[in-house]
Amino acid sequence: MISLLHIKNIGIIEDITLNLENGFNVLTGETGAGKSLIIDSIEIISGGRFSKEMIRKGENSALIEISIYSPENENSIDGNIIVSRELSLNGRNICKINGRLVTVNELRMFMKGIVDIHGQYENQNIMDSISHIKYLDDFIGNKIFNYLTKYKELYLKYNNLKLELKNNYGDEKEKQRKLDLLQYQYNEIEEASLKSGEEEELELQSKQLANQDKINENLSIAENIINSNIIDGFETTIRALEKIENLNDEYKKKLEELKSISYDLEEIGRDVYNLKYDLDFDSCSREEIEKRLDLIRNLKRKYGNNINEILEYKLEVEKEIFELKNIDKKNDEIRKELKQVENQMKEYAHNLHEYRTKYSKILSEKINKELADLEMSNSKFLVEVKEIENDKFNENGRDRVEFLICTNTGDDFKPLVKIASGGEISRMMLAIKTVLTNIDKVETLIFDEIDTGISGIAAKSVSEKMKTISKNHQIFVVTHLAVIAASANNNLFAYKEVENNKTKTNIKKLENEELVNEIARISSGNTGKIALNNAKELIKLSKVA
Repeated sequence: MISLLHIKNIGIIEDITLNLENGFNVLTGETGAGKSLIIDSIEIISGGRFSKEMIRKGENSALIEISIYSPENENSIDGNIIVSRELSLNGRNICKINGRLVTVNELRMFMKGIVDIHGQYENQNIMDSISHIKYLDDFIGNKIFNYLTKYKELYLKYNNLKLELKNNYGDEKEKQRKLDLLQYQYNEIEEASLKSGEEEELELQSKQLANQDKINENLSIAENIINSNIIDGFETTIRALEKIENLNDEYKKKLEELKSISYDLEEIGRDVYNLKYDLDFDSCSREEIEKRLDLIRNLKRKYGNNINEILEYKLEVEKEIFELKNIDKKNDEIRKELKQVENQMKEYAHNLHEYRTKYSKILSEKINKELADLEMSNSKFLVEVKEIENDKFNENGRDRVEFLICTNTGDDFKPLVKIASGGEISRMMLAIKTVLTNIDKVETLIFDEIDTGISGIAAKSVSEKMKTISKNHQIFVVTHLAVIAASANNNLFAYKEVENNKTKTNIKKLENEELVNEIARISSGNTGKIALNNAKELIKLSKVA
């Protein structure tokens, strides 16, 4: 339930706080005191539309905060939830749930489970036809529960089997398309005859071919220097040391070292000579190398970062082709099981349809009785249950449930959302909520414009039905009717005052004499002795009822 509502800078509201209680809360006040702005603010904090023109004149932003007590809600902290929405002239829109930033849509979806506002369309769960089947099933209760539970188990299995069949290419055309693709990929890699390490070797050959002149020139220089200069110099040095090697062991040692180096140089010279004359700079060979490298690069773009990965991919494709060619037997088993599950679903869906058809009439009768009490006897309510054609299933069976209304004798039944009058909508919702009070999970119900066009017996009936609903829900209603205000257990009064040449709204809780005065004012337009006595009697009677 809502325990506190804080509004800042909305219209003529400067800064007010409303403390709401469990049960029946009523807001009354003078015309233009800002009552509708309070409902608008609840709409906004519930994810409704907002216009920058609603920000109080002279201010740059507006803030709406709401404190909710809902111990069973997963978002609660010690049972409490703080929701806020800050709006600015520059378009900034900050929504938070317990300090966590959320989108407007996330805010709207969260608040749908907390608040149901009747008088406008945006936040009425019952005005959403998708929810109507849930209302009907909840009304039927345990009688339908086992069928619905079993059906949903089958529906989950049904969807899993369909998904498995799809993943297994149960569609023959899709399977063939996949096979063709895999076979093409396999053939493309197979025909390339790739070898591990091939790309690196080709890259080296390509690099050499691109630098053939430079390689040839520098190998020739190296060969000439080794053979004509270095080796000749070493031979002269060796002959000189040979003449004195017997005179000193060190001379002999250095001679041996020079001879070893000389042998190595001769080997290097031969190697350089071979490297030079082994080069084959055939232009045809160069073209083939580049063509081969282009092929490898193309395969890398498709199948892997290197040749080893491409070859691994080929093995995977080969395995998938084998599995796909041998999957028909598995798919036939899935199709057989799918057919069995579908037949079971049809049976349970038929039972669900029978229950819904039967109890839709009972629910319609109960709500029509409530409408008659609310001086809407010319309006007729109908719970329409239709089977979905073409054997299509959804999570609730094969039924489409919608609440329809006919507001004038002789008119056709229309969807609930087609009702134009705010007062009619509110009374219609009150009738529905009265019947569904024990099964409706929304914690707080807010009624606006519900007293439009009613008085007397209908007004008394409205107040009694609200008291009934308030036993299971928190009720917050804006009203001009004394009989409704007198029935509340928490009365709030909205009034205007001028401060620093600016008008602003204030709220106060009414008790004892102030409450009697307000009931007298809205019932008789004055606070004379007779009006006060009538107000006291009205309050007394409402408490007894």
